[in-house]
Amino acid sequence: MSFDFKRMMQFEHNVGEKEKKYRLYGGAALLVISVFTAEITLLLVGLALVATGYSGWCPVYSGLNKNSNDVIS
Repeated sequence: MSFDFKRMMQFEHNVGEKEKKYRLYGGAALLVISVFTAEITLLLVGLALVATGYSGWCPVYSGLNKNSNDVIS
């Protein structure tokens, strides 16, 4: 399995609706937990999950040529 850096820079929707919901909920939970525990790593992971869930684009999925989106545009 190889990682394609050129494909990573193409901003195509590659996160499905169900996974978007899970990323948003999980990221929001991590953000709340990080506020109470003062853990920077939880904050960063939570922000990344919320950002990829909101935008529908994951750079790691792009680099690995993975797509969980059911509707291909």
